[in-house]
Amino acid sequence: MGDRLDFIQKAVHQIYKTIGDVVSISSVYQTPAWGFNSRDFYNICIAVQTNISGIEVLDILLEIENVLGRKRTDSNNGYEARTIDLDIIFSSEGVITTKKLILPHPAMQDRKFVLEPLAEIAGDVVHPKLKETVKKILETTSDNSKIIKLNDTIIFPKDTYSLSRFQYLTIEGNIGAGKTSLAKLIAKEFNAKLILERFADNPFLPKFYEDMERYAFPLEMSFLADRYQRLQEDIAQFDLFKDFVVSDYDVFKSLIFAKVTLQSDEFMLYKKVFDLMYKNLAKPGLYVYLYQNTERLLQNIKKRGRDYEQKIPAEYLDKINKGYLQFIKSQSEFNVKVVDVSEIDFIENRSDFVSIIEKIAQ
Repeated sequence: MGDRLDFIQKAVHQIYKTIGDVVSISSVYQTPAWGFNSRDFYNICIAVQTNISGIEVLDILLEIENVLGRKRTDSNNGYEARTIDLDIIFSSEGVITTKKLILPHPAMQDRKFVLEPLAEIAGDVVHPKLKETVKKILETTSDNSKIIKLNDTIIFPKDTYSLSRFQYLTIEGNIGAGKTSLAKLIAKEFNAKLILERFADNPFLPKFYEDMERYAFPLEMSFLADRYQRLQEDIAQFDLFKDFVVSDYDVFKSLIFAKVTLQSDEFMLYKKVFDLMYKNLAKPGLYVYLYQNTERLLQNIKKRGRDYEQKIPAEYLDKINKGYLQFIKSQSEFNVKVVDVSEIDFIENRSDFVSIIEKIAQ
């Protein structure tokens, strides 16, 4: 019913936002109505990477159908025209037999409108019960419906965000804000090269949290030297005009932390060294700052359980947050996006993750 392509595209976008990454999309196939008289249907198959169960996926699909205006009635023994119809055909969970969900879909082998697009993206997948590939099942199906492959295409949802146009994307944030987790998720989703800060071996870090005044200068100098060296080495591996690179830090964070932790005379000396190093480094195409309130930061720090971080005072985190925000305001030449993640969980909630992607892409 309605604009068939538009409903399919909207459904694919909703699946991407709520279930997982859409990794394959078949061509669009026009097929006659199956089991009743109606206008021809449009059908596609997609493959989705997700970490939620088939039962959970089914509930989300039913909700997407509702959002897109599907009205279920008892007419035509269950067969009728509709705005959208979403079914699970296969799952990596294998065979599922419950009142709510049966997988593989029990009627797939008898429906060419399923098999044709499915064979395009999963032709070599073996049906766990029939013990035959999808291609073979398509060849032997009893359904002789006329299938027309259309020239129309459905767009991959993540292609609409075009994050690779930034070439070099930096995710920054306070201690425990989730910058490393977000950088990893983006790199995986958008096939980006990943640069992560390596700080676990810094011998001054545990000492600093025990006695900040004494160990601040050697800590900040060692961080600066290490960040500069590693960024130079890591970025040199890539062609920033061809590769999409995501990092979970920028060397400028050294200056922000140093301003909070160092005495004024120490900071002046530190900044001279910093300025010499910084001018030689590639600058990110977009600098994303994850803002998270101090209460959530402390919860995250406690949750990840690094012993040497458990004594970090809230006042220190407040100062770091203020330092970042002052830096962002002062850098007019930087392309900066501030994203407040205080009330969301982009690791556990797919829609929260996609909402961040949307904000970055704006």
